[in-house]
Amino acid sequence: MGMQGALQLLYPPQCISCSAPVQSDFGLCADCWRETPFISGLVCDQCGVPLPGENGEERALCDDCMSLARPWDRGRAALMYAGNGRNLVLALKHGDRMDLARPAAGWMTKAAHPILTPGMLVVPVPLHWMRLFRRRYNQAALLSRAIARSAGLEHCPDALVRKHSTGNQDGKTREARFLNLVGAFTVPKGREARVRDRDILLVDDVMTSGATFAAATEALFSAGARSVSVLGLARVAKDG
Repeated sequence: MGMQGALQLLYPPQCISCSAPVQSDFGLCADCWRETPFISGLVCDQCGVPLPGENGEERALCDDCMSLARPWDRGRAALMYAGNGRNLVLALKHGDRMDLARPAAGWMTKAAHPILTPGMLVVPVPLHWMRLFRRRYNQAALLSRAIARSAGLEHCPDALVRKHSTGNQDGKTREARFLNLVGAFTVPKGREARVRDRDILLVDDVMTSGATFAAATEALFSAGARSVSVLGLARVAKDG
């Protein structure tokens, strides 16, 4: 028996959500899989929210993306921010469950397949340094690094800086969310050459109104990016 087999006898694989026995590492048990709202089928091509109907050749947009001027080009998400999808996001974000980044990045890479292009630069949405100090890690950077590795793309974890603390967006109206993030991000001088004339895949954990993605996208375009597409682990269908 090899070392891997011995380790599996000592530490058998467990569901990443409920710790029930599973067949392989970094997987969900059958019950948790059913309770996790993975996004599939027809989706909005800009924000990734599920839409009624079947996949076709024509580009589909949700009502929000038809009425709002999204600065980015295309977007996808792996899960809906509900049920076990919400539980997994919160565990990664606030529960020190950094091990969740690996399976989550796999789901995100699969969801992003239609919008990936050769030579894309993968960039995470940054935390403000004070929040990073308290949390000790940026969950978006963990996800973006694993996505870049899986997709064979270049990763630049410090392409963006959050210039000031924007606080918690929970409870804010859509207008307040966007206003709160105006001018929040910038591309450091030392990273402008990496961003200029590049197609960017911008990664974050959750998309609600799209305000964070919009502000970060504007900063990337100001630094000369050719295009920006966005990818979230989870998508909130409605925001207050």
